[in-house]
Amino acid sequence: MTYEEIVKEAQKLVAKADASAISEHLAVQYNVTGEGEGAFYMEVKDGKVEVQPYDYKDRDILVTADGQTILDMMAGKLDVVAAYLTHKISAEGDLGKADILKKLISGAKKAEKATAKVAKKAKK
Repeated sequence: MTYEEIVKEAQKLVAKADASAISEHLAVQYNVTGEGEGAFYMEVKDGKVEVQPYDYKDRDILVTADGQTILDMMAGKLDVVAAYLTHKISAEGDLGKADILKKLISGAKKAEKATAKVAKKAKK
């Protein structure tokens, strides 16, 4: 994947996320290594989630990994804490805020399942 494809996919993934229950601010910079190398950030603010293709200097957490690993985490296919503990990612900063990421990812997965269920019923 190219850098642009990784960022676009990350934007699609967070578009499904429901951050309305998250009151804390969170800024995560993702440094992509290997194919598609580059940096982008995800910010949770005022109940909204945004991904942009820039460095975020005042970030809470810095995550470094290959693009597919980052996308798998954002899609909920890979647990953030497990990825850190198994060294699939490196992370620094306020790692206590990783719980916010888990809530956000969990909310996105629930929304995706609900959408698929509605679509399935509509086909019948």
